[in-house]
Amino acid sequence: MMQLKKGIRILIGAILVLGVAAYAVYAVMVASTPSAEDKCTHIELNIEQNLHSGFITNEIIERELHKANIYPKDRLMADIRTRDIEKILAKNEFVESVECYKTANNTVIINIKQRTPVLYVLPNNGKGYYIDKYGKVITKTNYPVNLPVATGIMSEKYAKRALSKLGAYIVNDEFWNNQIEQINVRANADNEYVIDLYPRVGNHVIHLGHITNFEKKLHRLMVFYKQGLSEVGWNKYSAIDLTYEGQIICRK
Repeated sequence: MMQLKKGIRILIGAILVLGVAAYAVYAVMVASTPSAEDKCTHIELNIEQNLHSGFITNEIIERELHKANIYPKDRLMADIRTRDIEKILAKNEFVESVECYKTANNTVIINIKQRTPVLYVLPNNGKGYYIDKYGKVITKTNYPVNLPVATGIMSEKYAKRALSKLGAYIVNDEFWNNQIEQINVRANADNEYVIDLYPRVGNHVIHLGHITNFEKKLHRLMVFYKQGLSEVGWNKYSAIDLTYEGQIICRK
């Protein structure tokens, strides 16, 4: 009998705990749900920034929402379609992802992650465009940004699949981002793409050769910069050749 009473007390206690928890969840849901008669009084716009961002501003986002006639401020919260806002802003080439939601204090929050270009491609046989680290082409070109420029004769496929990886490596490394100014693509005797790099410091051209294993080649060059050029000077050579594995060939 004692065990039965104890079990009943435990069961009643558990029911009370679950009831309190359920009420708390309900209260939070009610508190976080805007009234249908409330209007949006505030917009919180959060644009993720990084070293090479700046393509998207609050003014651009607000202009696009006004143009689509879905700017949320002063509208009834019940009439605001957050999914429509996300769809409109996702059309911007420089938006990688967008999230929009409403809060209880009559606020619409918009979180935007920018698509980060890693190269400006200016081929000899076509118009210029940006590419991001995923190889996505961004056609808008009227935004100033300090990025390496890829020039020469190349296909868009090569730029998207190969140069995007090299560009991402350069801009994400503090030294190479400050050092490499231009990537020039040309054809060798076998009509294969090879790469020359033009630095900001030093009068030499860097013959990278094929883009394969570019990380190892640039590491080898980094060691040479520290151990070699720091002793003889940055302008001693006119060319530094990294084409052959495990070798650095310098020409005056």
